[in-house]
Amino acid sequence: MYYGGIEAGGTKFVCAVSDEHQQIIARTKFATTTPNETIIKINTFFSEYSVVRMAVGAFGPIGINPDSQDYGYVKETPKKGWQHFNFLGELKKIFHIPIVWTTDVNVATYGEYKMGAATNKSSALYLTVGTGIGGGLIYKNNVFQNWNHPEMGHIMVSPMHKDKYTGNCPYHKSCLEGMASGPALEARANQKALAIPKDDPLWNLEAFYLAQAAMTYTLLLLS
Repeated sequence: MYYGGIEAGGTKFVCAVSDEHQQIIARTKFATTTPNETIIKINTFFSEYSVVRMAVGAFGPIGINPDSQDYGYVKETPKKGWQHFNFLGELKKIFHIPIVWTTDVNVATYGEYKMGAATNKSSALYLTVGTGIGGGLIYKNNVFQNWNHPEMGHIMVSPMHKDKYTGNCPYHKSCLEGMASGPALEARANQKALAIPKDDPLWNLEAFYLAQAAMTYTLLLLS
């Protein structure tokens, strides 16, 4: 039997098919463009396999409450063109199979919990830094979420005294995501993050904000 997985990121999508032994047999990735173009690429990739179940980890915020009208939707995201898109609904029109729907960072957290760095642990916190900043939490062997998922990237942080950047989050400006996401780092450097030298002081700045976040999460969630 084949199982499908989609990592739906704000910058790129990664799609994969595995067998029942959790061995990846096919994989592809492509840039995140418009919803319609992306759905077509997803369908093209999976059409070659008889997938019996699928899991989707999507960039957010997304609707995760099955009793809510926005369940399965990408909601007020900064990603242009994706606001209020019924992502899960569009997938169900194509794939008539059970589909697990959650955040991209929850999927990553669960992967580490089951097969990675958090194996044999009852709780784990996972943070992603990319187009935005998100966090996933396994707490006492369960994925932590309720009517919504935690917006760990939008906590407030204290600015470093030499940092004149005011943040790029469209909602809070100087929250963690606004100050330490990939685009925030690149705006300061005027180049892609991968091109910033390893000894550039900007990485110390990045560590300053992420360390604040790690302290806050530890005190609130894992103490």
